[in-house]
Amino acid sequence: MWLPAVVVAFLLVSAPLHAQSNSSGTTRTYYIAADEVVWDYAPLGNNAIAGRPFRGIEELWTKRGPTQIGTKYKKAIYREYTDSSFKTLKPRSAEWEHLGMMGPVIRAEVGDSIRVIFRNNGSYPFSMHPHGVFYDKSSEGAIYEDGTSNGDKADDGVAPGKTYTYVWLAKERAGPSPGEPSSSLWMYHSHVDEAKDVNAGLIGPLIVTARGKARADGSPQDVDREIVIAFAEMDENLSWYIDDNIKSYALQPAKVRKVRGPSFIDPFGITNLKESMNGFIYGNGPAPAMNVGDRVRWYVMSTTNFELHAPHWHGNVVTAQHMRTDVLNLGTMGMIVADMTADNPGTWLFHCHIEPHMTAGMATRFTVGPAVATVGMED
Repeated sequence: MWLPAVVVAFLLVSAPLHAQSNSSGTTRTYYIAADEVVWDYAPLGNNAIAGRPFRGIEELWTKRGPTQIGTKYKKAIYREYTDSSFKTLKPRSAEWEHLGMMGPVIRAEVGDSIRVIFRNNGSYPFSMHPHGVFYDKSSEGAIYEDGTSNGDKADDGVAPGKTYTYVWLAKERAGPSPGEPSSSLWMYHSHVDEAKDVNAGLIGPLIVTARGKARADGSPQDVDREIVIAFAEMDENLSWYIDDNIKSYALQPAKVRKVRGPSFIDPFGITNLKESMNGFIYGNGPAPAMNVGDRVRWYVMSTTNFELHAPHWHGNVVTAQHMRTDVLNLGTMGMIVADMTADNPGTWLFHCHIEPHMTAGMATRFTVGPAVATVGMED
């Protein structure tokens, strides 16, 4: 059909604005800041998996010494606030305490818009770059030469003390494909200097539920319990804060010789290579809980280093990637959805099956309680 030139021009000019509009779904708004904190990878102070103090090679990653930092590090992590004043942290419910160092869960149903008001409370420029969802150049959150300028570059790196609003769309492509579970796992992370940003701690989960299958809060209707676990190899040698951490926590910082090659072959470097699950090692994080009969959705992911993981559940099995299993293969920045119908009560181990990662403490536990009795409806 022939259109007048003025109409064509109007449609072309309007296209970017239309891409960021969404009249069919809900706009979900989040207030998230990059905050500097002191993070403890082992707050219990012992090997909770073995039920004893740290000993032997475990002290390589847990003992503070003249040229060893220990388990406490200055980091930057994403935290959620109640409003745009960024004065009050949004409480994290008990069922999500296991998230640990990870940023808050960002949710959407297919058709929704996600609006993130991001505040950089850190000392360096940071951003929020999402996977899976649709965005234009002003909401990409990544810095590289892409031919854009002016307003389309403001998202690339938000300066310390500044606030920026990202808008992302949960289009059909962000939701599950036919035959998959009713929700998909993506992630978001800072992408100014990705190695330094992510190893500082700036990463979190983004979950998109299929259209018509979400509760009001965006969670999938056919799931009783959701658990997010990041097999997070955190290389503190690459973090923005390595110099601060040497100065603050090494007992004789002047004697420290920083990494000169790959972290895993450097005597100092390997002590700062934390094989964590959500920022905890040796089972020091909260153990996710469920009951027999619960439909549990596990979202497992990894981070940005030279990583390969083998998540293994003890005592129960999952369905993932169209098969029933208890071990998955998870590569760098991997994201997998695994469904479990809990059927075996007890306290169970969940860990990486790669030997160096097990040795370095990449393990946690989950608990399965007895089935909860339901009261039948009387006629």
